[in-house]
Amino acid sequence: MRVVLKQEVRGLGRPGDVKDVADGYAQNFLLPRGLAIVASTSELKRVAQQRDSVAHKAERAHAEAEALAKKLDAVTLVFKLKAGEQGKAFGSITTKDVSDALQREARIKVDRMKIHADPLRTLGVHRVEIRLLTDVRAHVTVAIEPA
Repeated sequence: MRVVLKQEVRGLGRPGDVKDVADGYAQNFLLPRGLAIVASTSELKRVAQQRDSVAHKAERAHAEAEALAKKLDAVTLVFKLKAGEQGKAFGSITTKDVSDALQREARIKVDRMKIHADPLRTLGVHRVEIRLLTDVRAHVTVAIEPA
């Protein structure tokens, strides 16, 4: 029997997959538990449309992330911290500080969880990585000056 999975079934597949399974397995396990539905022609068309829609949304999100990455690469943030004689700052610049400064100065909202950097504790220029998507990354220049 041919079925379309509605939920992930271990060892069988993911939602939206079309699988050929034994009649008994479908009738006694998958269908009663709502894990799958019978693969009719209308259901197969609906699954195909859903896959196209998901692919289109992912493509659009990827394009938007790449455009945002280009904007972020051009941004330079300047922070002022009190510093000692050897150039070591009293305090640090955290991912939250970077996120707040991006929103305040560049009008770009970035979740602080996407910013991957240790707290910056030394004076100078640093490059901070921002992971917008798994394959789209941007770098923001952070300059820390003595106050």
